Amino acid sequence: MASYPEKINTCSGALTFFSREFANVSKLHPKIKIITSKQIIMKSIFLLFAGSFFSLFTFGQLKVTPTCPPFAVDIMAGNVNKLYPKSSLGEIQKAFPCMTDVVEKATDTRCAGVFDKEKGLFFFTERNYIEITENFKGKITPALMGASRSSLFSMLGYPKLKDTNWDAFQTEYGTLILYYNKDAKINKIQITSKGTESLKLCE
Repeated sequence: MASYPEKINTCSGALTFFSREFANVSKLHPKIKIITSKQIIMKSIFLLFAGSFFSLFTFGQLKVTPTCPPFAVDIMAGNVNKLYPKSSLGEIQKAFPCMTDVVEKATDTRCAGVFDKEKGLFFFTERNYIEITENFKGKITPALMGASRSSLFSMLGYPKLKDTNWDAFQTEYGTLILYYNKDAKINKIQITSKGTESLKLCE
């Protein structure tokens, strides 16, 4: 029986033989390349990093938060950034992509429209009116928000309808409704293309 060293010598001889044979084949056929274990490891590492990179690129892309242009309310013209009470839901979404609270069809509990409570701006598309609240983030011309009820006559004249905490003024575009707090200062504005007889507000 052969001893272990002899076996090792035999294996070494076989490896040497095969190495020589591969070398001879490579000389005869230059296109044949012998891939070593080191090359295999390097290629595996490269593929691993490449896969990780593309995985991060695919699943880790940054998402840009939709932003809106500065809000500008024109009280006398009856619009917000040239959007009117009759503007469609799609037109409002296109102009103000940051307003993500959208109700396409009215339900028993909510009116249809595009809304942003945080920015104090509401478009009631089915009822054809725009509402601006006291936390509105934008410019109002003229600057009515917070104005005293007693200072409005020179600008708007007499209201068509009035109540304890609101006045409704007839305008060229329809109706302007102003609401007042306990100090008789404006805290909410509604612009509508409808008259006081046909206007239906959302509760």
